[in-house]
Amino acid sequence: MQAKCLAAELNQWQKETPKIIPLNEDVLLTLGKEEFQKLRHDLEMVLSTIQSKNEKLKEDLEREQQWLDEQEQILESLNTVYNELKNQVVPFSESRIFNELKTKMVNIKEYKETLLFTLGGFLEDHFPLPDGKVKKKKKNLQEPTAQLITLHEMLEILINKLFDVPHDPYVKISDSFWPPYIELLLRNGIALRHPEDPNRARNGYGSVSLTVILQSQ
Repeated sequence: MQAKCLAAELNQWQKETPKIIPLNEDVLLTLGKEEFQKLRHDLEMVLSTIQSKNEKLKEDLEREQQWLDEQEQILESLNTVYNELKNQVVPFSESRIFNELKTKMVNIKEYKETLLFTLGGFLEDHFPLPDGKVKKKKKNLQEPTAQLITLHEMLEILINKLFDVPHDPYVKISDSFWPPYIELLLRNGIALRHPEDPNRARNGYGSVSLTVILQSQ
C-alpha cells in the first residue's frame, strides 16, 4: 500500500509543470533567510551536541585527576614506608651470621657441660650408692660380684645410647644398675622398659622432668 501511494504521488508530480520562481530581490531575500534559519538551527544542534560532549569529557577528566591524585598519595606513602624499612634493614653478611651461630653453639655447649657437671655433683651427693661411696662391690652367693654405678652414670649411659644409636636406644639392665634407682627412673617416666624384654630400658625422652626425682628425695 505504501508503494502504491508513492507511485501515485510520483505520477502526480510528473504530470505537473514546475513553476519557475522569479529571481527578484524579495524572493532572493526570503530564500536567503530560510537557508540562514536552517543553517542556524543545524549549528545550534551541533553546538548543543559539542557542549554535551564537553561536559562529559570534563567529568571524566575530573575523575581521572582524582584517581591520579590518590595514586600519587599512595605512591608517596609507599616511598615513605620503603625508606623507613630501608633504614631499618641490617646489611646481610654470611660470615657474620656464621660467626654468631658458631658463638651461640659454643656457649650452649659450655652451658650444657656446666649443667651436666652440676647435675653429676648433685646426684652423687644426694643419690649415693648403698654404702655412700661412688662405687661398691655387690655380693651375691650365686653370681659373681658386680660393681654398682651411680645414678648419674646410669643416666649418662641411657642418654648416650639414645644419641649414639637412636634406632635402638635400649640398654641392657645389668647387675651394676642398683634396682632401687632403676625403679625410681621407671616410676617417674625418665626410663622406659622394653615392651618385650623387661631386662632392657631406654631413656624416656625427658617426658618427666628430673626435678621429680629431686623432689622425691
